Amino acid sequence: MKQYFFALTVALSLLSSSVWAGINAPKSAKIFRTQGQQLITPNGQPIILKGTNLGNWLVPEGYMFKTGKVSSPAKIDELFLQLIGPDSTERFWQQFLENYITYEDIKYLKKSGANHVRVPFHYKLFTNDLYMGTRNAGFKYLDKVIEWCKRENMYVLLDMHCAPGGQTGDNIDDSNGYPYLYFSESSQQLMSDIWVKIAKKYKNESIVIGYDIVNEPFAHYFLKDIKDYNHRLFLLYKRMIADIRKVDKSHAIFLNGSVWAGDFGVFESILDDNVVYEFHKYWFEVNQESVQQYLDFSKKHNVPIYIGETGENSDEWVKKFRILLDENKINWCYWPYKKMNNTAGIMNFEEPEDFNLISKFAESDRSSFEKIRENMPDRNKVQKALHLFLKNSLYQHNFQNKGYIDGLGFKVQ
Repeated sequence: MKQYFFALTVALSLLSSSVWAGINAPKSAKIFRTQGQQLITPNGQPIILKGTNLGNWLVPEGYMFKTGKVSSPAKIDELFLQLIGPDSTERFWQQFLENYITYEDIKYLKKSGANHVRVPFHYKLFTNDLYMGTRNAGFKYLDKVIEWCKRENMYVLLDMHCAPGGQTGDNIDDSNGYPYLYFSESSQQLMSDIWVKIAKKYKNESIVIGYDIVNEPFAHYFLKDIKDYNHRLFLLYKRMIADIRKVDKSHAIFLNGSVWAGDFGVFESILDDNVVYEFHKYWFEVNQESVQQYLDFSKKHNVPIYIGETGENSDEWVKKFRILLDENKINWCYWPYKKMNNTAGIMNFEEPEDFNLISKFAESDRSSFEKIRENMPDRNKVQKALHLFLKNSLYQHNFQNKGYIDGLGFKVQ
């Protein structure tokens, strides 16, 4: 009986929300939306999302820069400041933002067969903090990728990969090693302010799939307090949805599961009728059981699911899992699009000569100023290596990982 009343309540709530959204959505705007377990394009056609993440572009990662334990954006920036100083570091980041992802990359992905990209971004791009040599530059880069995708009729999912205070408690969120977001009212308010600003700007933008509220909420290190953390995350989702819906009643909202986006136990109830439920999954045996719990959730609540990150594996594994996802009609987005000297991605580029000096310095003892000076490599060689990195990362100097591309079912160009 409780299940009956819960189902009835949810049904009435969804109907009410749907009517409300229909009344308030701009009549001229055709926006991506959910319909039962499907995603519907602005043209009214069902779609299975197949794409890749533009990782390392707006959120640099140490393993892609080959800086090892210097793994987060802040730590990489600190490393470069030590190696080449503030002026050269600022110029490097500004050129990196222009080179790493360009219109040519988006054109290539469209020709290959991708129908969307997920764009990880850092909240600091929408603040006055100096981040990657810029301040308040978020819309500059999101506008660029959205415009490129409009030209190619590809879709864009906006992903807050690093939230104020830190949502994961590891390098992935560029935090101080603890997910303070769930305990900080000021951090939650800033997060809300940024999402509302983004939603206001793109509320009528049909090429935007929706808003991926926060990436990989809290890590497995906090499992002993999972009940408390899940509830705090659920309340955060409830707040973000309510705030976004004040300015954008139409776009889909993507919600990650907890514990690296793998646990759907965080979803205490269905908060909105236009939500996609997202999981991430790496390094496991490919079989039906690996996705069944998410399919069960989708069927039970009649909602779409999406795997926002997977991959980082052999070509054979990538293909096997992609086939399983396709057989189960699961929307997918592999991680990542491009890496240096690494075949576990669609695109690759050469590691510059002497770049190993940067990697070696990153792994050295830098615990004191004396040690920093003692272990400092040749600055001229470092400058040259970073300059070549910028050149090599440009699309025209990239090369394809053909086995990986074939594994995704895309076309080698």
